[in-house]
Amino acid sequence: MGRQLSWGGLIRLRGMVIVLGVALIGYFGVLVEGNMFSKHKVLEVDRKLSQLRKPAVKSIQSEDGDIIDCIDVYKQPALDHPALKNHIIQMAPSYDPTKETESTTTKFERLERKRNSSMMVTQPWKKNGSCPEGTIPVRRIRKEDLLRASSVEAYGRKTHTSSRPHVLHDESSTSDSNRTVYLQQANHSAILLTEGYRYNGAKGDIKVWTPNVDFDDDYSTSHVCLINGPYWAFESVESGWAVNPTVYGDRQTRFMVYWTVDGSQKTGCFDLTCPGFVQISHEIALGAAIYPISVRDGLPYEIIVYIFKDPVTSNWWVQYGEKINIGYWPPELFVALRVHAEAVEWGGEVYSARVGTNPHTKTGMGSGQFPDFFGDSGLIKRIRIHDNSAELKFPEWVETYTDEFNCYDVDYVSDYLEDPEFYYGGPGHNPKCP
Repeated sequence: MGRQLSWGGLIRLRGMVIVLGVALIGYFGVLVEGNMFSKHKVLEVDRKLSQLRKPAVKSIQSEDGDIIDCIDVYKQPALDHPALKNHIIQMAPSYDPTKETESTTTKFERLERKRNSSMMVTQPWKKNGSCPEGTIPVRRIRKEDLLRASSVEAYGRKTHTSSRPHVLHDESSTSDSNRTVYLQQANHSAILLTEGYRYNGAKGDIKVWTPNVDFDDDYSTSHVCLINGPYWAFESVESGWAVNPTVYGDRQTRFMVYWTVDGSQKTGCFDLTCPGFVQISHEIALGAAIYPISVRDGLPYEIIVYIFKDPVTSNWWVQYGEKINIGYWPPELFVALRVHAEAVEWGGEVYSARVGTNPHTKTGMGSGQFPDFFGDSGLIKRIRIHDNSAELKFPEWVETYTDEFNCYDVDYVSDYLEDPEFYYGGPGHNPKCP
């Protein structure tokens, strides 16, 4: 008969197994929050964090779990970009970007502006403190978010997909004429588009929602976007709100900016997740959550976004709420956008590997509802562009586009309205979009 192990022997054997397991983990990888990661990836993440995290003058713990670091404006991550090695920070635009003459500002618009001031959203971190002047609030990127990313190098960048020519209908035309254009936006969109001029700015009041995001690698955004360059490698700057678990680690609605110079193939990122965007405001944290959020049959909360090109420095500025100039993209980052934009988009975008498949993703756009004139869908109002004229104005013509109308649709409403409105969105998967 074989010998039976004593209790002492069993305890020693168990201890040996644990030690062996720890040794194997140490040899093959690193355990972080119950997940195994390779040593190589952990080292990559640590290097990335050392580049992005700068010494904080002050740190603020937000009630939603974020940590906001107040960073010296002259030590911010943007200045690590090779093209910005000798960049001199512009602390304010060289002119008043919201100039509109009395002849172009209607009574209705003035009333809308007054109403909008009470419907604007804020950011939760500001309940617990503020960053001093001379610093910028930077949302601290968590190590676990970088570890979960499929590529550390591409963290914060949109997933590139090929574009193709599309036939669009001119909503401003009284005829049924269609025309073919090359849409610059890569992923699945429901947008209002204008092109054909030299655009130096674009603006919109974007209603804020929290759409369902089905999978962790899906995202949904609503934005204003200016574009130039070929459709396969376009340059763009955009701002609005996003629900993006891959970048932010949760499903909160967050204020964002984004840029790319090659259609997100090898460049570009959200917020400050890569060097490029130069921030000067100490009031708004890019990538931080925003609240309150609109709810069905509730108050319509919104953000007012204006992107404009400084005529002196050629910096592309982002203005929030018609009063806070957050920062800018320097012209050194671009080629085509150094001069002007060739197209402007307003609307929503959804990325998912499960778009165009069966079953389709359930990630929503806008509110997750199809366009609804009564206000329960994605909505952009006070649509404006800045071309060669002195003031903001409504585009001379616009076109709508959606590439999956059974999943995400559009509705441009101009009849019987003093100021046209753009409704967009959808639930993704539904009986018409299996």
